Amino acid sequence: MKRILLTGGTGFIGRHLLEGLKGEYEVSAPTRQQLNLLDADVVLAWLESGKYDVVIHCATQNGSRNAAQPKDAVLERTLRMFFNLLRGEMHFGQLLYFGSGAEFDKCRGICSVAEDSFGERVPQDGYGFAKYIMNQAALHSDKITNLRLFGCFGKYEDWEIRFISNAICKTLHGLPVTLRQNTFFDYLYVQDIIPVVQYFIENTPRLRHYNLCSGRRIDLLGIVPLIEQAAGRKLEVHVAAKGLNLEYTASNARLMDELPWLKFTPLDEAIGKLYRWYAGRLDQIPREKLLCDK
Repeated sequence: MKRILLTGGTGFIGRHLLEGLKGEYEVSAPTRQQLNLLDADVVLAWLESGKYDVVIHCATQNGSRNAAQPKDAVLERTLRMFFNLLRGEMHFGQLLYFGSGAEFDKCRGICSVAEDSFGERVPQDGYGFAKYIMNQAALHSDKITNLRLFGCFGKYEDWEIRFISNAICKTLHGLPVTLRQNTFFDYLYVQDIIPVVQYFIENTPRLRHYNLCSGRRIDLLGIVPLIEQAAGRKLEVHVAAKGLNLEYTASNARLMDELPWLKFTPLDEAIGKLYRWYAGRLDQIPREKLLCDK
């Protein structure tokens, strides 16, 4: 049985991977208190003692608008965690990590972008720049694979700011669905990540970075009918600004060329599952936290 080190196992992506992989592999998922990824010597000692086949790096410095830490910590801490792991590469077989569409620079629209467009622009924000640097490292290593995420959604995400979960929670509390401005996204149901990660645990990647996305382009207002279908009623929707904000979509042709059997959960099915999950936990979603958009 392969030995896996999973960082960020209490976060959105990591928590799903821990649930999906722990029966198939020997997964070690230390907490931040057990393994401080910002301490280079602690990380090296942990890797040396673990002798892992695969490191799956999900931990990152939260750079969202709901983050408690200052945004100027994002660049340094994200890179420090990554390169502390990479320093111990002689003690593991391969490193899988999750990049971001922000690598393509979110100061402009990102429209059905392919991997070959990487490097055309340098991201202006700290988070995107950190992921950009990490992908440069992946391109020069035969041990690193970047699985680049765009709009990923599902249970355990931050429902205060993530559109689909936020809209579902507002619907369940009888509040209007709100958005600052309509835009197009590529939304991937988080459970669809698991078979991709399993494949790359078991197989040597042909290339160093892949857009891990659904390849489906949908606008935020196009999500509303799917929530209405799950709720069984018409929703009130408030849009603050007219027109379209910058797009955030990608091509998954490279991924599908390598994994032609891969299937993605239909959006209506995924949203229905998520709606029922929140409905069973509505007492854990304070209504007052949904009254003011962040």
